[in-house]
Amino acid sequence: MTYHPFYIHGAERKSRWLITVDHASNHVPVEINGGDLGLNPADMNRHIAYDVGALGCSLRLGELLDAPVIASNFSRLVIDPNRGEDDPTLVMHLYDGTIIPANRHIDDVEIERRKNAYYRPYHKALSALAGARDDVIIIAMHSFSPKLNGRSPRPWEIGILHAPQNERFGVPLVERLMQESDLTVGDNEPYAGHLPGDSVDQHAFQDGRLNALIELRQDVIATQEGQISWAERLAPIFTDVLETTGL
Repeated sequence: MTYHPFYIHGAERKSRWLITVDHASNHVPVEINGGDLGLNPADMNRHIAYDVGALGCSLRLGELLDAPVIASNFSRLVIDPNRGEDDPTLVMHLYDGTIIPANRHIDDVEIERRKNAYYRPYHKALSALAGARDDVIIIAMHSFSPKLNGRSPRPWEIGILHAPQNERFGVPLVERLMQESDLTVGDNEPYAGHLPGDSVDQHAFQDGRLNALIELRQDVIATQEGQISWAERLAPIFTDVLETTGL
């Protein structure tokens, strides 16, 4: 079977929305140590390897919004598509206290090979999708761990990341979600809203496109039921914000 570094679901869909899932998969291509980073299966199923639940939620969201969904098909531990090419964390040696054996002694030649084989094809395809229409809105879907090692539990079920470069959609989305009485909403939590060179920076900020980065806590989308439920909750909220703001 031919390996592909990304998949596009619903490429024929024609709405303004474009959904990206940078960390959709924990797959390790066979070219890398026979498809093995040296981690046990439990670690490969943790947040360090991919964004648990993000793909399932995004696929349903794409159906509801009539939006194409582009999803990576390689683990963030292989190479992180949500980092700039010169970011020192592009290929992680250590993540949340776990050593990544196959990356410990990685050299520049192998990093360049991974860029060409996985990272750049994903971003080339994403760029083509984003450029297909002038009024595209990029929704970058991610999930976050309820608790990192040695740190306090994270209270937010959902976080919206935005930055001054272009927060015309992100800020109204935060305000709308905060009207949901049963939610604890993170405003640029659990992370800051701008990382130079990340996917939103490359494909939204640099071209003035509307965008929001969505972080869902992994325990609320750990099951298929949770993924579908959150997609069905978020889709009308996204649409409502777009209509209310007139963007």
